[in-house]
Amino acid sequence: MSKAFTKSLLLYNKILVRRLRSLIARTPLPSVTATERQPPPHKSASSMTPSTAPPLEALTAPDTTTDGDSGASAGTVVCAVEGGLLMSTSTFPYFMLVALEAGGLLRGLLLLMLYPLLRVLSHELATKAMVMLTFAGLRKDAFGRLGMAVMPKLFLEDVSAEVFQAATSSAAATRRGRRRRCVCVSGMPRAMVEPFLKEYLAVDAVVAPELKELGGYYLGIAEDEGEVVRKMDVEEVIGDKGGAVVGIGGLGCSFQQLFQTYCKEVYVPTESARRRRGALHPRRYPKPLVFHDGRTAFRPTPTATLTMFMWLPLGAPLALLRAAVFLLLPFSLSVPLLAALGMHNRMIASSSSPDPSPDLAAAGGTKKKNNSLFACNHRSLLDPLCVSAAARRRDLAAATYSISRLSELLSPIPTFRLTRDRAADRAAMQAQLFRRSSGGGLVVCPEGTTCREPFLLRFSPLFAELAAGGVDVVPVALHLAVDMFHGTTAGGRKMLDPLYLLMNPVPSYLVQFLDPVVTGEGAGKEGARAVANEVQRRVAEALGYERTGLTRRDKYLILAGNEGVVGADDGGKKN
Repeated sequence: MSKAFTKSLLLYNKILVRRLRSLIARTPLPSVTATERQPPPHKSASSMTPSTAPPLEALTAPDTTTDGDSGASAGTVVCAVEGGLLMSTSTFPYFMLVALEAGGLLRGLLLLMLYPLLRVLSHELATKAMVMLTFAGLRKDAFGRLGMAVMPKLFLEDVSAEVFQAATSSAAATRRGRRRRCVCVSGMPRAMVEPFLKEYLAVDAVVAPELKELGGYYLGIAEDEGEVVRKMDVEEVIGDKGGAVVGIGGLGCSFQQLFQTYCKEVYVPTESARRRRGALHPRRYPKPLVFHDGRTAFRPTPTATLTMFMWLPLGAPLALLRAAVFLLLPFSLSVPLLAALGMHNRMIASSSSPDPSPDLAAAGGTKKKNNSLFACNHRSLLDPLCVSAAARRRDLAAATYSISRLSELLSPIPTFRLTRDRAADRAAMQAQLFRRSSGGGLVVCPEGTTCREPFLLRFSPLFAELAAGGVDVVPVALHLAVDMFHGTTAGGRKMLDPLYLLMNPVPSYLVQFLDPVVTGEGAGKEGARAVANEVQRRVAEALGYERTGLTRRDKYLILAGNEGVVGADDGGKKN
């Protein structure tokens, strides 16, 4: 009896709490005019709370903030980055990424140990402490590359689709050929946030503190908010075309004085509203994120970072064990043993070639020609090895460019270097493809460099020119999934790529052999280009990737500031 009574009482309590919450959520905000929403100049920053601000959905459309002129300004939106544009109010993952990528594991460990203290500090003091520990002693020019190549990926994954849409555009403004001027403010250093805001989100202006430096090195000290506001040119940043200025704040956001002084209305999201937000889809980025660099493949929250440091003592010897298994044992033993060690590989054969082994045909059921040419997209250094293991052929040779000498010596299949000299590379590839009377095989990556995102770079037609002699090209679609470290880099040491890749707890490869592309003889360069485009199209359709015309040169200009040309002694530095 008592048990039944207790259950009834708990159920009644849950119903009562649910009803009270619904009544609170439905309570309308008091109707006030736009001028009443504007905080007076003497109002303190702490008095601007979510309970006194209208919801984000009430943000005035750009066409209603003007006086009707087609050439008039659509207004300005001042948007806070932390807790506003970004769904998360915590800046710890971004500073941790800088510490790991620019400062190393030791600096990242020190920042992680400081985290309990950061929890009890105010937002401003915690930011200053993280700036000091993260940036003190870093070279300015070294971080400049990291800010453009590494940081945008982590920021873009946290952008709120609702806030970005409200802050930058509306359907009515687009029809009239106008857009809001978007100004983003952040308490994080400008070097961290400006590249992703201006390059990928097309933000008009960024208000953020500058880092102080001495002799080309950061001191770990940033400007105060008051100093940033005093130095700011209001007409240049906010705009002077007469449009209304509205603000989108964040929970505990920085630069409250800026919102109070210049914004006619301020919209501050509640905690429940933030939880309902969704991330901005990559296809809606103003500029697609095709290339990014860095070793960290996860969002470095405190819990995730602690997990990484706990995994490292186990991950390093596990990587060496996986490498030994792959190098010393035959594929028939190494593949199942690697699966037992957590490295998953899946092979999908084409419909016309159910088994890519040498005993079956490349198309149909006739005997296969041994001189096969496999053209695959490029995801990591292990691509040719995975294709060779899936095809169960150790006679395949891999055409490489800019890998380290150590990787060449340890490779279980033959490798040869390309020189970017078209005639010499063609002769070398042809010699490997027909290197003995019994025939051979060749694995090529026509993209010329790796790409982590779901995009395919332009396929070089050189491999198709080789296949014009009657060799069928077998397209191979590769997909690599990692959960902790990236096994590629544009600015780091290439010799460490296999170690980082094999240190992942559960790396997985998908190898899909597609139907061969029949090449005609004597088709010339135009025919080779058509074959290369057809191979790229088939691989893109199999993986659901997007085709691009970008090249290796484009990647290195974006990530490293050079054209990616490797000298004779630079094999361990480029990818």
